[in-house]
This record gives sequence, structure tokens and C-alpha cells, in this order.
Amino acid sequence: MPTRRRGRPRAGTALWFWVFVGPFFAGLVLFIYVPIGWSVYLSFFEAYNTVTPTEFVGLANYRDMLGDRAFRESLLTFVVFAAFIVPTTFALSLLTAVLVARTRVMQAFFRSVFFLPVACSYVVAALIWKMSIFSGMRSGVANAALGLVGVDPIPWLSLTDPPWYWLVIVSARLWLQVGFYMILFLAALQRIPTVLYEAAAIDGAEGWQVFRHITWPQLLPASTAVLLLLLINAFQAFDEFYNILSSFGSYPPYARPPLVYLYYTALGSGQNFGDGSAGAVILTLMIAVVALLQTRVLRLGGRD
Repeated sequence: MPTRRRGRPRAGTALWFWVFVGPFFAGLVLFIYVPIGWSVYLSFFEAYNTVTPTEFVGLANYRDMLGDRAFRESLLTFVVFAAFIVPTTFALSLLTAVLVARTRVMQAFFRSVFFLPVACSYVVAALIWKMSIFSGMRSGVANAALGLVGVDPIPWLSLTDPPWYWLVIVSARLWLQVGFYMILFLAALQRIPTVLYEAAAIDGAEGWQVFRHITWPQLLPASTAVLLLLLINAFQAFDEFYNILSSFGSYPPYARPPLVYLYYTALGSGQNFGDGSAGAVILTLMIAVVALLQTRVLRLGGRD
């Protein structure tokens, strides 16, 4: 039989490749890379009420942002929020994936039920949490449930201590994203060879021993990806904080994440796009450093 020569792809193949990929690549460059580059460029200029730079100021915008107490508090809010939401979502997603994977009856139903919240908008979920579940009134779902056991209504969204609003924000985020990462873990669990579990069963291993020595090592690559995605999503926290707490006119201490602060900096009354761009660059560098520490220092997903 004649052998097919290996060489360059035909011109027609390359043409159809760009026909399908070209629009998406153009959109990626136009709506992602160009704004990022322009934001970095604006961070070195004075730009009030306009995205056209007027005067080069060097690192002055970065000094202003790092010297701003409100911006530093927003960074602390992000660190606290990420330190809690990332491991909690990771653990719940992994636990849910393991339980669903071991389910032998109606497994597709449970996958759909846990994944369904992913299709809900963050804005819609935040408004439901604020106006229906944790409204702070007796008619709210949470307070109505507490009333059944004789507990007085709790002002969930009050700006005074204790900060119950954190429970509202965190629970909304968990409900929205646990199902998505559960699917990622399920896909990784399905790729684990069954012969490993059969060998473990022959050796008498079960329960925690199987998970520790077989399941968890096989999930390390997927765990690395999940942790990185969780960290990036925590950095992008905006809808929950803005829609749940914005009606009070002012945010309580340490309850305004960086994106909310930058939103008011760049699009508020001052419209300081120079400082806003500098703050965005600082956040990006911080996320990059944390991601490198996660993969290098902790050696997640690496070989032993």
C-alpha cells in the first residue's frame, strides 16, 4: 500500500483552520489582549475622565494606590476571602465528586442537580440571597427556618457586629461554583484506571487508605488546575459584594474586594483611569506570584 508522506498541511486545511479559529482569535486579541495592554499603558499616565492619557507620571499611580489605605484594605479583603473560599470550595467539590462517583443509582440526576447552579447568573443569585433567603426579616427563608426552632431573627445584612453578611456572601459563592469544580473532579476520577482499585482490594486496602494512596495522587494534576481556577475566581469576586452590600451606601470595613474598589475608582465620581489601571496591574502581579508559589513551593501536580 502506498504510504502517505508527512509534510506541510495542505493550503486548504490551513485555510479552513483560520476560517474556524480566526474569528475567535480576533475576538480574543480585540477584547482581551488589547484592553490589558492599554490598561498597563494607562497605569503610567494621568487619565481623568478619559481613557486617553494626558501626562506621563511614571510610577506615581502605583505609589498612590499602594499608599491608599482603602486599597490596602481591599487587598486584605481579597486575601481573607480567598483564604476561606478556595480551600472550602475545593474540599466540598472533591467530596461531592467522590460521593457522586460512588453512586450507583441516579448518578446522572445527581450530577445535573449539583451542576445546575452553575447556569445561574451571579447577579441573580446575589439578589435572591439578599431579598429572599437572607433578607433579615421574619419572612426570609433563613429566619423563617430559625423561627421554627425558636431562634430570634438574625439581621443578616446588618453592618454591625457580628458580620453575618460574610455568611451570605460566602454561601452564595459556594452554591454557584461547587458544581462546576465537581464536574472537573468527576472527569479526573473517571480517568483513574480501575486496575489500581482492584489491586488495592486484593491487598485489603479500603476507605481512607484507597483515597490517600490511589485516588489523591491520581487527582494531583486536576487539583492544581482547580486551585488555580479557584484563586482566579476569588480575585474576580465582584457581583456578590456589589449587589448584596451596595444598597447600604457604604461598605463595612474589610468588606470591599479590590474589583469593587477599582470600579468606584475608575467609574465613580473621579473616574481616575490611571489609578484604576495601576491597581489592576498590582492585582494581576499579586495573583501571578501566589500562583507561582502554589505550583513551585507546594509542588502541586509535580512528580515525586
